[in-house]
Amino acid sequence: MALMIGLAVFILAVSVIAVSCIKIVPQAHAAVVECLGAYRCTWSVGIHFKRPFLDRIARRINLKEQVVDFPPQPVITKDNVTMQIDTVVFFQITDPKLFAYGVESPIMAIENLTATTLRNIIGDLELDETLTSRETINTKMRASLDVATDPWGIKVNRVELKNIIPPSAIQDAMEKQMKAERERREAILKAEGEKKSTILVAEGKKESAILDAEAEKQAAILRAEAHKEATIREAEGQAEAILKIQQANADGLRFLKEAAPDAGVLQLKSLEAFAKAADGKATKIIIPSEIQGIAGLAKAVAETVSKEA
Repeated sequence: MALMIGLAVFILAVSVIAVSCIKIVPQAHAAVVECLGAYRCTWSVGIHFKRPFLDRIARRINLKEQVVDFPPQPVITKDNVTMQIDTVVFFQITDPKLFAYGVESPIMAIENLTATTLRNIIGDLELDETLTSRETINTKMRASLDVATDPWGIKVNRVELKNIIPPSAIQDAMEKQMKAERERREAILKAEGEKKSTILVAEGKKESAILDAEAEKQAAILRAEAHKEATIREAEGQAEAILKIQQANADGLRFLKEAAPDAGVLQLKSLEAFAKAADGKATKIIIPSEIQGIAGLAKAVAETVSKEA
């Protein structure tokens, strides 16, 4: 009975030990394994078996990209201006063995290295360059930190200057300068707006004057054409009236010739002609001397009618 109990206890202990030796490494992680205190291997993602009493997991490593925000560091520019700059470092562990055994407190080491590198870079720049060259500073810091942290199994992916805090006096001067710049830009925009408005008004007046002149021109042309048309029609009417009068006279003479009037009729027509001449506005009537009597005048009229026909 005791043997059975002992065997059961032994089997249970072996089972517990066997289960405890089964280890699973999750995604984006690694495990550094030591054997009797010495580095043995690095486990990647998956299931692994640890040798009992010999192996132990010395360190579990996170392989994801990590972000460290360091507090502001005092730095001095080339023109002796002291300012506070805080940085953000994005890094990733690429070699778990080097990270585990390369340096004690890697994050603290990165922080100190970042502060030192930042002071070296800012020391070669003046204040204005520091404020306007963030991208350049970020690139230089990333390159320097990446080289320095490579023996620790760390890759620096990106470095960002989070805040650049100059002294209070310089901040006040910068705020006044920015205010003056804003006011200057506002004045320029206002002047440009007024200029554009003036130009638009002038162009509108010019266009209006052009339209008025064009309208007056068209009206004058229409008036001239109307006067010309009226004059032409009046002349045509007068010409037509003269033609009709001449036609009527010619028709009268032709009718008179065709009627073959006798001497009495001619004398009567002659008297009517002298009566009309006497009724006119002329104060004198001149009768040719060669005409003798009414009969002679009638004969002259008869001859005239014959010539007209």
